[in-house]
Amino acid sequence: MANSIFMFLKPELKMKHLLALFYLLLTNIIVLPQQPSNVSTQSGDDVYDIQDNVLIKTRDGASLSATVVRKKENGEPLPAVLFYTTYDQGERDSIFGKRAVDKGYVGIVAYARGIRTNLNDYFPYEHDGNDIYELVEWISKQPWCNGRVGMYGGSYTGFAQWSAVKHIHPALKTIVPQVAVMPGYDTPMENNVCASALCLRWSNNILRNEPLPNNIYNEWFQKGSSYRSMDALAGRPNRIFQKWLQHPDYDSYWKSLIPSADEFAKINIPILTTTGYYDGAQIGALQYLRLHYRYNRHANHYLVIGPYDHPGAQRMPASTLMGYNIDPVAQVNLEDLAYEWFDFILKGAKKPDFLKDKINYEVMGANEWAHAPTLEKINNQMLTLYLSETRLGQNQLLSSERPKKSGFLTEVVDFRDRQNQNNFFTPSIINNGLNAGTGFIFITEPFTEAFRINGSFSGQLSAVINKRDMDVSVVLYELMPDGRYFYLTRYLGRASYAKDKSTRRLLQPENRETIPLGDTRMVSRLISKGSRLVIGLHVNKHPFEVINYGSGKNVYDETIDDAREPLNVKWYNDSYIRVPILK
Repeated sequence: MANSIFMFLKPELKMKHLLALFYLLLTNIIVLPQQPSNVSTQSGDDVYDIQDNVLIKTRDGASLSATVVRKKENGEPLPAVLFYTTYDQGERDSIFGKRAVDKGYVGIVAYARGIRTNLNDYFPYEHDGNDIYELVEWISKQPWCNGRVGMYGGSYTGFAQWSAVKHIHPALKTIVPQVAVMPGYDTPMENNVCASALCLRWSNNILRNEPLPNNIYNEWFQKGSSYRSMDALAGRPNRIFQKWLQHPDYDSYWKSLIPSADEFAKINIPILTTTGYYDGAQIGALQYLRLHYRYNRHANHYLVIGPYDHPGAQRMPASTLMGYNIDPVAQVNLEDLAYEWFDFILKGAKKPDFLKDKINYEVMGANEWAHAPTLEKINNQMLTLYLSETRLGQNQLLSSERPKKSGFLTEVVDFRDRQNQNNFFTPSIINNGLNAGTGFIFITEPFTEAFRINGSFSGQLSAVINKRDMDVSVVLYELMPDGRYFYLTRYLGRASYAKDKSTRRLLQPENRETIPLGDTRMVSRLISKGSRLVIGLHVNKHPFEVINYGSGKNVYDETIDDAREPLNVKWYNDSYIRVPILK
């Protein structure tokens, strides 16, 4: 769950298209599991022995539903592959089990507590670790299993694997978390900013409520009611939505769902993570990896990352992503790679040749894979660029020199004005133009030599505002020599949580404040000679994420009545971004 890839809306994009585009891009974080690729159909379904709706009792009395798929007339115990999901796609789900059978395993598709049984028992993220332990216990004791179990899958299924290794069952030999979400960290909120499709639409659908009205986000935006009231406004009371809104901080509730420091230190099974540069869940997927290595310096953890979105980093990526033709070498079937990994770990085959080192990443534009022992080794320089008040054509200079004199640019955002919006997006990676809205666009001079951006940009904003808080969006592009803009990545975050996601520290009106920028998505891209880097800077205001009016109240309780006077921001010229590069 995390990212709708917001950018600046081109003027020609009309409001009537906005909702459709939003839903299109939100599937980049919350999607139904993609069907496995290349499932064998030559022999027909008569080769499979499928046991559907097998009920497995947990020690606390709950029942978990599972589908077990085996090859007929196979009496030899085999390793098992478990696909654990929070979605129910009916008979289609058996495809995951069939895929495992085709690869020489027993396949098990198991459902989170309450799914396929009683939805009143369903509480997302809360029971998965213990329930998976008991599933693995049951699987490992079946006569068709040789006592070795692996897990794979993406999104919620990726999270569930990290929940499972909080207390690892001895039979669980490896996990392959793909595009794994991290609750409270990248979904349903990113840097403490809640996205409505992740928070309300997802939970509404999983509870099998009537679909939300198509115009609910725009209706809420125009009405100016509190974010907390949105489910009532839609006529769809939602217990999950309301519970999540009780935790605006990245607090103990969210943190308890993933391994603690001590638990990460004890994770010694081999792990393969896959994610993408345009995957909404990349922030969480990489945070799991960082925490694993932080607390266990002997971690055996591999990463594969490339120009993929949420679905593409789980299966066979599409050759064209958001209008961009990905490099041919990036067209890697990541599900096949997962099974090569299982063969390596569960059957003693050789390690996949593709995994040259612990960190494996594709360099967009170079058509090559690069490899490094750690994330820190993928770059060797940091390019520091300042948000200058100096004009550069119609925009501002993104300067490599620290300013000698203090200066600032002023942005004014009227939250009571519902005719204009900030922080829109485009569905394309390559764009013909940008529109700053109330914000600013900063552009470097052309680069005299090529280099690679490798990693996640960071930085610090310096600002004075007349309110107590704001939500900030910073977008990074390459302006190519042909005049087109290549979207790289972005930052979205709440100023009051920028220094600590767990504790809100309100800004002091009219005081100069520093706002660190962190938790942006990693990207690797060959920046050509003659290209420029571009930063877009905005304050958030639009229908699809919560609106922070800056009053200092709980943002979920604020209404348009809390908007009062417009927000005035002075962006100072000692604000900067740091872009990790490799030369």
